[in-house]
Amino acid sequence: MNADWRKILRLSNHLNYSRGWQVLRSVGHRLQHSSVPHRPISKLLIANRGEIACRVVRTARKMGVRTVAVYSDPDKGSMHVDMADEAYHIGPAASQESYLRGDKILDIVKRSGAQAIHPGYGFLSENVEFAERCSKEGVIFVGPPAQAIRDMGIKSTSKIIMSEAGVPVIGGYHGEDQSDARLRQEADKIGFPVMIKAVRGGGGKPEEFEEQLESARREATKSFGDDVMLIEKFVERPRHVEVQVFGDHHGNYVYLFERDCSVQRRHQKIIEEAPAPGISWEVRKSLGEAAVRAAKAVGYVGAGTVEFILDASHKFYFMEMNTRLQVEHPISEMITNTDLVEWQLRVAAGEPLPLTQEQIQLSGHSFEARIYAEDPNSGFLPGAGPLDHLSTPQASKHVRIETGVREGDEVSVHYDPMIAKLVVWGHDRSSALNLLTTCLGDYNIVGLNTNVDFLMSLATHPSFVAGDVSTDFIPDHYNELFPERTPSQQLFCQSALALILEEEQEGIRAAAATQDPTSPFRPGAVPRINHTLSRTFSITSGGVEENVQVAYMGSGKYKMSVGSSIFEVSGSMLQDNNVCHLNCVIDGNVSRSRIVIQGRDMYVFTPTGGWKLSVPTPKFEKEMSSATGATGGAIAPMPGVIEKVFVTPGQTVAAGDPLVVMIAMKMEYVIKAAGPGVVEKVLFGQGDNVAKNTPLIKMKETEAE
Repeated sequence: MNADWRKILRLSNHLNYSRGWQVLRSVGHRLQHSSVPHRPISKLLIANRGEIACRVVRTARKMGVRTVAVYSDPDKGSMHVDMADEAYHIGPAASQESYLRGDKILDIVKRSGAQAIHPGYGFLSENVEFAERCSKEGVIFVGPPAQAIRDMGIKSTSKIIMSEAGVPVIGGYHGEDQSDARLRQEADKIGFPVMIKAVRGGGGKPEEFEEQLESARREATKSFGDDVMLIEKFVERPRHVEVQVFGDHHGNYVYLFERDCSVQRRHQKIIEEAPAPGISWEVRKSLGEAAVRAAKAVGYVGAGTVEFILDASHKFYFMEMNTRLQVEHPISEMITNTDLVEWQLRVAAGEPLPLTQEQIQLSGHSFEARIYAEDPNSGFLPGAGPLDHLSTPQASKHVRIETGVREGDEVSVHYDPMIAKLVVWGHDRSSALNLLTTCLGDYNIVGLNTNVDFLMSLATHPSFVAGDVSTDFIPDHYNELFPERTPSQQLFCQSALALILEEEQEGIRAAAATQDPTSPFRPGAVPRINHTLSRTFSITSGGVEENVQVAYMGSGKYKMSVGSSIFEVSGSMLQDNNVCHLNCVIDGNVSRSRIVIQGRDMYVFTPTGGWKLSVPTPKFEKEMSSATGATGGAIAPMPGVIEKVFVTPGQTVAAGDPLVVMIAMKMEYVIKAAGPGVVEKVLFGQGDNVAKNTPLIKMKETEAE
């Protein structure tokens, strides 16, 4: 803190609290705008990881700015490291020892010659001490002044500042008398229901007062070391509406309209849209102007978001200000045709805002769906694991895939489990929503649980389609959002057809690979005798097992029996990179889906959701495993090349442990142990070619503990 700020703070001690803040901000803002930086940025360090680091790299590259990445141990081969011009190791997996180490980051700034740091979001993006240290050491912090972060980081302070600035603040008590009796008195005055909130941090508890007050104090003390409480009016069925604001060093401020982030799970956003549905232009303008007043009140510079609670009559109340770029900023970019990261870098270098308020036009509608590694059916429990298969919608002017991972990467247990942000734009809300649901159907992931199917269910829910949203949307519509899913008989027919066509294509590939002119499987071979046959596929999905009886009718047509129903089935399957596109005709009805086959498992992705199906291990494979000792799934599921062997003789493995990685059809397949055992012999090494059903690992089974 410089001498001028110390004088102001001493002055404020001789004034009443409210008047002190007025003087502090007024003089402080004049000091801030009187020393406008004019330092071009030619090299930028990105103090973050994942999709936001990749996002910043793309804009920096467009501007001709070189980028420096930092990475922890598990991020060594990550996408953001590969994209940056330079990369520096910063520590082990734990954030406290890597991405939150401001001292290490500033040291890398000096070593790399970067002039500026972009903090992204999370980690150090709202760390007052780090922003102050950057300023002290002459490093441009691509974000607001430290004092603005401090003002908005403490709820009681921010409420006072906002109230003085004419920003609507929800009724409540923020006083110094923190006795239980006084808090109860104020709660009665405000009128129940009320929220009990810690002065520091977020959240609120609109429940039984006395016991929840005690609980809130304990939680605040544990989390923040401070048990000071706020009591506020609780708004029933609220909407979470936030406004994107921007300020520069020259005293210019604009808003880029609002976003609706009401639909949340575990109190975290999951799908956002801009502009907010059902908001009149009068309310929209009032929201934007209130957000600008909030930014001006703290001398804000850069990108910020002012969050409001919106009630059923569209009255809004200040909630908090996020003093950084938000995760959902792309939807604001889509409706205003701007690049907010570019704005951040230009403003940080001392340039004025690129546009005035009058020049910013709202165009169309945009949605963002956050794709997470999580299990919605288990309370949205976060997950982690490999992205064994990843195919996405085609990116375009109206479709953005904001991600920091690729097929083959692993979603780490150490960080946020977000895989990507799917961002779409349409001329109106209806067209944008249609595009969103179509693109979600094209987002196919194998290897871990995701929320893609849940997002599809949410985006097609009648109330969401109508724009009738609130922060209680998921619990209010829980049963419709989590319907009982039962695989249809047609799905089993599709799966059987895919297995048949995959077998045929594999035969053609095998014949082509051997160049055997006598092979009966080679293209153009004479028809095989008795090729018209019947067979049965036993297929399981979602706990349902069906025996699909298939009669080969010739000319690519089949008669399939599932239960008591009989279907006429035909179709074709096309391999496109790592995706199989199945075109299936069942009783004259055409359906198209994407198929991923991994060993005995098949994943069928349809426009309405994905399904996992399994076929049992054939008897001959079980016998082969028993004869060779190659138990635990250590058999080649298809012809391929051994890429990596994870185990050595004598090693003990548990069920699910990776044994071997194979490459087949340009894809990686991880073969895992089906049960516990001890490795007796590794039968193949890296680079070896193996045929389908070849034993790879000889193992001795052991009993699970």
